[in-house]
Amino acid sequence: MSARFDAIGMVVSDMAASVAFYRRLGFAFPEGAEEQGHVEAGLPGGLRLLLDTEEVVRSFHTEWEPPSGGGRTSLALRCDSPAEVDALFAEMAGAGSRVELKPWDAVWGQRYAVLLDPDGNGVDLFAPLPAGD
Repeated sequence: MSARFDAIGMVVSDMAASVAFYRRLGFAFPEGAEEQGHVEAGLPGGLRLLLDTEEVVRSFHTEWEPPSGGGRTSLALRCDSPAEVDALFAEMAGAGSRVELKPWDAVWGQRYAVLLDPDGNGVDLFAPLPAGD
């Protein structure tokens, strides 16, 4: 037997807000996902992003409590270019997404920015900088 990485699961406090946020980033959730307690979006390579409401989690784990002090999870989304990092960041911020770090050229050679999803989890946007920058 061999375990393999299959999915990333996140607990959300507001399914509609989370689905809207991740759809804007390009995740394909099924129609009507906003009204569900559990939803999945397929990712490249066969992975899946799973979202469950707090109510669903408490239905099988009655003692579960959300973490305090902010998000503990982050997703890193690779963009095709530094310009795409800036454009996607501007689109998301313009739509009301919370901003943690505005785009900057990181010392490790990437254009990088960080948004927060509706539950405070980080969503990093990055792209390699052209050589010599």
